[in-house]
Amino acid sequence: MRHLILTVALTLPLPAVAGSFSAPEGCETFLTVQSRACRVSNHYKCSADPAGDQWRADFDQQGPFFLSRINREAEWVESFDLGAEVVRQSLDDGAPDPANFSELLAQGLDTFEFSLTKDNGEHTRVTGFDRLTGETTLIDGMSLKRTEFEFSEMDDAGNLLRQSRGNEYISEDLRLFFAGTSEWNGGDGTFLPMDGSPVDFIQPGEPGFASTEPLYDCDPLLTRFAPNSSQEDLSHDDL
Repeated sequence: MRHLILTVALTLPLPAVAGSFSAPEGCETFLTVQSRACRVSNHYKCSADPAGDQWRADFDQQGPFFLSRINREAEWVESFDLGAEVVRQSLDDGAPDPANFSELLAQGLDTFEFSLTKDNGEHTRVTGFDRLTGETTLIDGMSLKRTEFEFSEMDDAGNLLRQSRGNEYISEDLRLFFAGTSEWNGGDGTFLPMDGSPVDFIQPGEPGFASTEPLYDCDPLLTRFAPNSSQEDLSHDDL
């Protein structure tokens, strides 16, 4: 699978204009999600991965910026920040309290504590929870359960790096989280509001499927919003 990861990481940044997402060989795209905050995500699965693993490739106005993989329990297995220099972050073995999608569905609450390591040597610890609110909503024909969440990411010295709290959505059938309204703190104690809620769920064969052009809350005069990549570390939807 490593060669597939490298292929995607190296080829995704190439398109300069909007186009159609093509998953790596042996993989199949199954869902495209147009969201607020100027993001479109293409979700895909690969036959070489363990059963239940899923990938997501995120695009903004400037092209691909984030790639991530989760497992059946929605654990953040690995991610790639597709900036000027590709940085991989992966889940460490032996988590004290692994994230567990099944537990969230069964009990309405899932706490988690785990560690992440970047290939540049940075090591962090993440703690938090997801809780079902009891609300169900319909967005573009998809039934979603609403959650509330909070989590913090700290370095080995105990310094707060990132913190986020708010609401998200989950699809029980797809075993996926989708961003909602939240606020995030980059470590300085100031919380900024974010809304990455899904707007359109596009299935294979529908217009806009596999699109790489975001449609909502985009401004052609703005460059990539700096906290966007930070937000990818701040919601359960995004590693």
